[in-house]
Amino acid sequence: MEKVFSGIQPTGEIHIGNYVGAVRHWVKLTETYDCIFCVVDYHAITVEYPLEEMRKRVLETAIVLLACGLSPEKCKIFVQSHVQEHTELAWIFNCVTPIGDLERMTQFKDKSKQHRANINIGLMDYPVLQAADILIYKAGFVPVGEDQVQHVELCREVARKFNYRFGEHFPEPRVILSVAPRILGVDGTGKMSKTMQNYIGILEDEATMWEKVRTAVTDVNRVRRKDTGNPDICNIYTIHRAFSGDDVLDEAAKGCRSASIGCIDCKKMLFKNMWEELAPVQNRAKDLLANQDYVMDVLREGARSCSTIAKQTMQEVREALGLLI
Repeated sequence: MEKVFSGIQPTGEIHIGNYVGAVRHWVKLTETYDCIFCVVDYHAITVEYPLEEMRKRVLETAIVLLACGLSPEKCKIFVQSHVQEHTELAWIFNCVTPIGDLERMTQFKDKSKQHRANINIGLMDYPVLQAADILIYKAGFVPVGEDQVQHVELCREVARKFNYRFGEHFPEPRVILSVAPRILGVDGTGKMSKTMQNYIGILEDEATMWEKVRTAVTDVNRVRRKDTGNPDICNIYTIHRAFSGDDVLDEAAKGCRSASIGCIDCKKMLFKNMWEELAPVQNRAKDLLANQDYVMDVLREGARSCSTIAKQTMQEVREALGLLI
């Protein structure tokens, strides 16, 4: 099967945007691809973080991936820092990547604005390490959202430049775009983000999750209950599309356009379907949290399996570079 690689940062609680846009999609990909999924802790240290929370965040991220349905029998799951070849290959890729290409990265520009007091080389070099993450396994496909397409394009360029100088060794991976709707934060102004504190975490308790849905921004034109709305511009309806069936979507859309239902009614319909899907995930996560030895075994086995592949790739790379082996 064709190889797929993707990673997720342990920067805090996984939210429904991550779940719908990435993790749920990954589970489906394991049926038809040879999948490798990574908790990218080295990427997470490019910004300041609470030291005492990092180990907990890495473990909880792995637990959520397993709870959402990523089975170690169907894919490899590991922690980035447990396979040292990622950073070794990143250094080599640094030597074929023009700095101008990195300065043009949209995410670097955005992160630089968010973290003005800590604009470090790691923040700029992020996509080179990302290219190493992908190419160390010679992955042919990368499932990403639209905001990461530019990084995959850079990865393809890095592979092309290396191959031109040192011979054909790496594929130029292609993007697999998620077909899931792009969910905005509960404030309705930008993408759902842990940094912006406008997210709905998939492990939040029922009362907290409902309160966030209840107070989330809808169509701003519906000021009063009798005002008609447009579901096409309503973030709540977008989330409906991720969790509700066609019958509920039709009912919500017609009710919104005719004002036969209010926004709170629409939110109750949404929350019922959200909770039905996420409650089993939470139950599995609780079981895994109580069995952390199993989770660590999965991560260690994933790292061992991936290390075997990575070491072979690096042996080829060193020989291609003309290094003393």
